[in-house]
Amino acid sequence: MKNMMLDAQLTPNGLKDRMLLLSALDIILSPEDWLRTYRMQSEWSGDVCLGEVNNGAGDTIHMLWTGEGVLLKGFDHESPVSSHARDEYEVWPGIYDGVPDDMMELLEDEALEKEDVTFCMWREAGDKEWRMGNANFPEGYDDGSSFLLGKIIVTPEEYQDWAESYYELPISLGVVSQIFNGVPITAQMISALHPQRNVTEAIKELKQLGVQVHES
Repeated sequence: MKNMMLDAQLTPNGLKDRMLLLSALDIILSPEDWLRTYRMQSEWSGDVCLGEVNNGAGDTIHMLWTGEGVLLKGFDHESPVSSHARDEYEVWPGIYDGVPDDMMELLEDEALEKEDVTFCMWREAGDKEWRMGNANFPEGYDDGSSFLLGKIIVTPEEYQDWAESYYELPISLGVVSQIFNGVPITAQMISALHPQRNVTEAIKELKQLGVQVHES
């Protein structure tokens, strides 16, 4: 399968909420930012919010929320679609076809590495489904979308399974489920997930992230 689309039921706001809770869990489980897989910057540039999935092995998804919608730029570094695998070191034709101009302009920021892309999708306000460009790949070419979009975990059980493998810690499914369900995060929940975590530092970061926290 050369590419995979996000479920139409996952709206831009729904995706943002999902990334916020995944980022909150990573803040709790990892004091070191560079070891985290999920990150969010609510005020990255003006009213633009930036999300990132980074597996630490060179594969990423950058997500940009604007007042007009959301854009996802994915990069699988082992994909034959990658610009690094091409003689001219250029983006595969068609990947960015149809991207709204205001979203495309945001990708000019050097931090987003516009040329490092193997798939791109977006959804504007009012859209009923996700869109992609008109890239055509040879038989057997994989753009990495199925692999990377699978990192946008949809259930507490999936997160528990992933986190126990990644962090090599026992993870409380009950607490993860509470966070997935939008329960405000407490010091007790932080300690239950990671007994060695500095609770004060974690709460400070969680507040900066913009999730609900109860300190008492």
